[in-house]
Amino acid sequence: MKISEVLSLIEGKVVSQGVDLDMEVSMACGADLMSDVLAFTHAGTLLLTGLTNPQVVRTAEMAGILAIIFVRGKMPPVETIRLAEEKGIPLLQSRYTMYETCGRIYRSGLPSCGLFNFDSKHNEDASAPR
Repeated sequence: MKISEVLSLIEGKVVSQGVDLDMEVSMACGADLMSDVLAFTHAGTLLLTGLTNPQVVRTAEMAGILAIIFVRGKMPPVETIRLAEEKGIPLLQSRYTMYETCGRIYRSGLPSCGLFNFDSKHNEDASAPR
């Protein structure tokens, strides 16, 4: 899916300069834990987050994230924008919550980063009487 299509779906706007609206993303992930981003995303992913610090851009670069959407109308600080432009990672903004922004994109057919198996041992432990 093209970045221009994503922007239309979320009624979003571009935050950083030099964004290629024809750039294609192949999946999306919503996360505020950067350790989850590193562990569970794949190259080519669109990241949706409420975090706006420069660490988000550094993590995105390490994980092969193609673009970042800041949800809830958050505007990243100048340092984050500058770093993203330097790294060539487009920054976008959505006024919607994480839940709704993810839902709008998912409903359009862009897949998530995948499914996870339930840990049956963990589930058994959680349901055991204490």
